[in-house]
This record gives sequence, C-alpha cells and structure tokens, in this order.
Amino acid sequence: MGTYFEPFLGGGALLFHIIKERNGQRCGISDLNSDLVLAYTTIRDKAEELIGSLKNHAKNYQKDSKSYYYSIRQSNPRSAIEKTSRLLFLNRTCFNGLYRVNSKGKFNVPLGRYTNPNIVNEENIHSVSHVLHSRKISIKCRDFESVLEDAKKDDLVYFDPPYQPVSNTANFTSYTNKSFTFDDLKRLAKLCLKLDSKGCKVMLSNSNSQEVVDMFTEKKWRLEKIEANRSINSNSKKRTGHFELLIKNY
Repeated sequence: MGTYFEPFLGGGALLFHIIKERNGQRCGISDLNSDLVLAYTTIRDKAEELIGSLKNHAKNYQKDSKSYYYSIRQSNPRSAIEKTSRLLFLNRTCFNGLYRVNSKGKFNVPLGRYTNPNIVNEENIHSVSHVLHSRKISIKCRDFESVLEDAKKDDLVYFDPPYQPVSNTANFTSYTNKSFTFDDLKRLAKLCLKLDSKGCKVMLSNSNSQEVVDMFTEKKWRLEKIEANRSINSNSKKRTGHFELLIKNY
C-alpha cells in the first residue's frame, strides 16, 4: 500500500497491527472526537506527565471508588494532561469500558464493578508513545470526508464508523455529541465511491444490516460476513453469535 488512512480512529487496533507488521509505514489517522485525538497526541508527547497524573487518580480511586469516580466524571479539566488522564481513568473504571456522551457532550457512563482496575498501564503508554513518535504518522481531528483531500492511488483507507443499528435497542452511535446518522452513512458510501475512482484501496467495517448491504451493491464491492462478539452487552449470553460486514474493493 501507499499511505494507510484511518478516519474513525477509535482504539486504533488495526493501526497498531499494521505498524507492527510494516515498520516505517506512512499513516494518516484522524477522528472527530477531539478528546480522543488529544489523548493520542498527549500520549505521544507527554507520556511521563500523563503517567504521574494517572497514578494520582489510582491512589484516590482506592480510597473511595464511587465518590471519586463520579467527581471525576463531573469534572472539566483544562490542561491536555488532565483531560487525557481523565479520559483514560474513566475508560478503565466505567461500565465495560464504554465511551458514551449525551447531547451536551458530557460523558455519562456509570461506574463499573472492578476490584483492581489497571488504571496506570505504564508499559502500554510508553509503547504507544514510542510508536506515535514516528514522523510518518500524522494525527488530526477532522470529519471523515476530509480523507478525500489526502488519499491517492494505491493508498489504503479503512473506515470503522459507528455501526448502523440492527434493532431498536442496538442503536448506539454517541461517541460525540453529534451521533452518526443514516445520512452520515450515505455520505460515507459516496465517499467510498470517490476513493475507489481515485484508485484507492477501500475497506469498511459495519453491522450486518440491510441498509448497509443496499449501499454497496455495485460489483466493485466484496461483502464478507465476519463473526464477532459483543463485549458491551450486559447479558453475557447475548455477546456471541453476531456477524459484521467487511466491505472491500480489492
């Protein structure tokens, strides 16, 4: 491939896999969630200060986990270190590691049930910081359509957007205060066509829903069902037996 682009970065699982397999790979990663993008740049540039702040969270959490969790959830820190530290602390201590915000952009996930959460993962922070220091990795906060400005022939663009709901209850898209709508999905499908016309390799993950299938009916698209588990479901019996779609033009 040429450059690897991931416009819905999230946890960056595929990004880190590719970097591990292809040392020196050029990557353009981005997300519309400004707190998430700030977290990546802070881990890259200020790992030691971040670890110090997380250790403080861990110490206070052990004293009174419930009251401390909700006080941090209500807080609104100003500095990059404290913003990122808060994000990681909440991720490690909230219910099932779920990231969800309300219409005002406020994180609203309740406290999880953990005896000893791994709040300060120093080894992981140092590893990620080291990887992200590469000059070949650019990190931006922007809408997914902006990738069209940068992507060229033979680049690989991977889209992992909030999934199209498969039922009335499975309709979570609240990673920012602006939920990912059906119109956004249509914008994404049109963008995939434009990228294909530029000679880009395009890959998309989404739910196994008819709405998604109907948007990728042209012969250029290969649709493959992938079995996937659901770690978020409160009913453990409903976490298995699910399928997602992997859509590619190559």
